[in-house]
Amino acid sequence: MPAILNRPACALAAMLVLGLVVSNALPSAAFARSSGTERTLKMVDTDKDGTIDLAEAQAAAGKVFDAAETDKDGTVDAKELKGRVSKTDLKAADTDNDGTLDRKEYLALVEQRFKAADPDKDGTLDAKELKTPAGRSLLQLLK
Repeated sequence: MPAILNRPACALAAMLVLGLVVSNALPSAAFARSSGTERTLKMVDTDKDGTIDLAEAQAAAGKVFDAAETDKDGTVDAKELKGRVSKTDLKAADTDNDGTLDRKEYLALVEQRFKAADPDKDGTLDAKELKTPAGRSLLQLLK
């Protein structure tokens, strides 16, 4: 009789151990997104105050623009942007309607997204603001 009673207990214990192993081995999507946000924040935050201001965002975006602008024509197209900007957003940001973004247009898009991610209008973005949909949209332009 004791062997029968131990079978369900062993099965339950095995399930609990397996659950703990799996839950600790796989990071949650929120943690993965958070660590990516934190990593980008540290890269862009050149004055190390824990926030990104518009100048820091534009400096990082300028580097991204330069790296993406592979054909050296002074503009980036959808192919060079590699999914950083949707076709709709590219068209909206393309003020001269040439199908590409020059540096000025790209940085204007960065400024627009920065302002959208700054609901308290304090001119800086902290990790919490960068984790919002608007903040993540900005981060796509900075990495």
